[in-house]
Amino acid sequence: MGIEWERIIDLWPEIQVAFYQTLIMIGISLAVALIIGLPLGILLFVTDRGLFWENRPVNSVVGFIVNIVRSIPFIILLVALIPLTQFLTGTTIGPVAASVSLSVAAIPFFARIVETALRDIDKGVIEAAIAVGATPWMIIKDVLLPEAKASLIQGITLTVISLIAYSAMAGVVGGGGIGDLAIRFGYYRYDNTIMIVTVVILIVLVQLIQQAGDFTAKKLDKR
Repeated sequence: MGIEWERIIDLWPEIQVAFYQTLIMIGISLAVALIIGLPLGILLFVTDRGLFWENRPVNSVVGFIVNIVRSIPFIILLVALIPLTQFLTGTTIGPVAASVSLSVAAIPFFARIVETALRDIDKGVIEAAIAVGATPWMIIKDVLLPEAKASLIQGITLTVISLIAYSAMAGVVGGGGIGDLAIRFGYYRYDNTIMIVTVVILIVLVQLIQQAGDFTAKKLDKR
């Protein structure tokens, strides 16, 4: 059960490749989550009852779709999206292919985080902006996003950490990354050294991201 340092040295190139693949998966899916999930979360907030773009049908439909995707376990979503992955990337294996499922899972997750962050804003601030004649776009750009930036940073941190966990699961179906390394060597070959190393890498990565996120959020928090 002990760690074999020679084994780690022998497999160090593969560990580096796996780590790089994990970063690719997280980077692509986080970018997609920010690009699509942020406006989706804003839409869920501003179309709710009592807000300046109140639209119950739109809010209900978007919320329903978001909830459907969030209710599907990631491992099932991973398999269900294989045809879409094949269509978009031309393959079903590798970090880029795994990023398709990761992105689909991350978008509604981050959208709900954005919506929750915006709900924490004092309604009086929004009402004051409306009272001085601010347009909806100005309210979003100059009031909502600046007021919620600390919460949004915490939300991004939570999303990244969730994506690390999901990316490890993607290794089960050939997505590559740290999870794939743990499955191939740690599980199938009963290599306890590699299993321990992969767990340590994931723990350190999560701790670094969490600390960086907390530090940034505190710097941005005006309260």
